[in-house]
Amino acid sequence: MRIPTLKQFVPVVFSLAITSVCLFGSSGRLNWSNAWVLLGLNFAASVASTALLSRNPDLLAERSNVKAGKNWDKPIVAIVVLLGPVATWTTAGLDNRFHWSDRMPPSAFIAGIVVAVLSAALVAWAMDSNKFFSSVVRIQKDRGHVVVTSGPYRFVRHPGYTGMSAFTLATPLILNSQWAFVPAVVTAAITGLRTVLEDRTLNHELEGYADYARRVKYRLAPPIW
Repeated sequence: MRIPTLKQFVPVVFSLAITSVCLFGSSGRLNWSNAWVLLGLNFAASVASTALLSRNPDLLAERSNVKAGKNWDKPIVAIVVLLGPVATWTTAGLDNRFHWSDRMPPSAFIAGIVVAVLSAALVAWAMDSNKFFSSVVRIQKDRGHVVVTSGPYRFVRHPGYTGMSAFTLATPLILNSQWAFVPAVVTAAITGLRTVLEDRTLNHELEGYADYARRVKYRLAPPIW
């Protein structure tokens, strides 16, 4: 098994730094246990993803040296990857600081952790099963792009987005903030929009995807959609 290099952990550290600034800066305190739990989950998920990428140098190169994707994908990525999460963390921190909403029951916190862990595991499974798991929407003709039908792709066409959306919606539960659901739901909805647009792109431009889509009915959430 290939061991990840220190350079591969730079994005992990950078991501944790941004998350920490948003959470603790907006809440005005460091002794916020819910925030530390979320940071721990994010760190574990990031380390797992880094370890998986180290096993697939081609995929690591694809995700590290980002090539041009669809033009419509750029603003969506900015919202889903950066602006949406930042808004969710900051809103939760301000809610914690100024007590905008009532506290949720401990069961909500536990449910959030369970959903987050399962969601991160699903994303990792999708990444491990799909050597074309790119960070942008593009047909990877330079890498011999083909339809992936193994792993979670047997059950849903975009399991990575399923996991990302679920983790996003679990975040307000972990941070004990009802107001944080506002940016979280918007972020999840935009992830759904990206799913629709990417699914349409694959259907039109990737050979064999139309047949696969007829076999695997659901895009994100069986048996709903």
